[in-house]
Amino acid sequence: MTPSPSPGSVPPAAPDDPDEPTARANPVDPVDPVDTVDSLVLHATDNGVSWLTLNRPDAMNAVTWDQRERLIGRLADASADPDIRAVVLTATGKGFCAGADLRGAPPAGERVAGDVARMIRGGAQRLITAVLDCEKPVIAAVNGTAAGLGAHLALACDLVLAAESARFIEVFVRRGLVPDGGGAYLLPRLIGPQRAKELLFFGDALSAAEAERLGLVNRVVPDGELAKTAREWAERLAAGPTRALALTKQLVNASLDADRSTAFAAEATAQEINMTTADAQEGVASFVARRRPAFRGR
Repeated sequence: MTPSPSPGSVPPAAPDDPDEPTARANPVDPVDPVDTVDSLVLHATDNGVSWLTLNRPDAMNAVTWDQRERLIGRLADASADPDIRAVVLTATGKGFCAGADLRGAPPAGERVAGDVARMIRGGAQRLITAVLDCEKPVIAAVNGTAAGLGAHLALACDLVLAAESARFIEVFVRRGLVPDGGGAYLLPRLIGPQRAKELLFFGDALSAAEAERLGLVNRVVPDGELAKTAREWAERLAAGPTRALALTKQLVNASLDADRSTAFAAEATAQEINMTTADAQEGVASFVARRRPAFRGR
């Protein structure tokens, strides 16, 4: 039996709905078997930056099962590779990501109670967790529409750059669905519960400028400058103290769910760990010598 759409997928649009991602208005054909996952998730490394690029422009980069697994693997690789010091997540074409496309998923049998919850835990939530837990800073360079799981994929990143033409859409309510991929977790922490409910309850398209005003986006840039700005930001991060950045990311993420005493204890522990790194020692030495530090990510 072919799996039915989950809350993580972007359902087909109504013909008169201009705000729905256009790739879903006319469902794309299943992924061509001659396409490999390497062609659907482009990967390049340059100056210590791992570039991960979704490459299904005809489908507005709706994520298939195998693309999701490749992204999770690449993010884990970035954490483990000392030569990778920052990650950029972006896409080709006019869409950043139109959500999840389940047609590439392994075939399933008859659905039983608990199947949907297991699918969400093993799918969309694993992808968002991979971004949140990556030990290197992750920048989203949002080149176009980010809808459903695609919006949450961008918002899970540490920094979000958006092209002027980008849009963010919480599409779930439009089809009577509950948000998945961490949407109800991420949004209140980024913009507060009232604003989060407005987006989740109405499902209106949010322009890049409005997303920046609400605090969902760090910076909006002209479409033609997105890649350049992402490179500049990523290379600045890649030149920084990598382990200190990883520990800082962990502290900030954990603080959103911790009381003060727990957060302060985690901060002290992170300081203890970080002071054993070569970059911390270089930072102190450069301060004493009144020179610019040369961090090596160690």
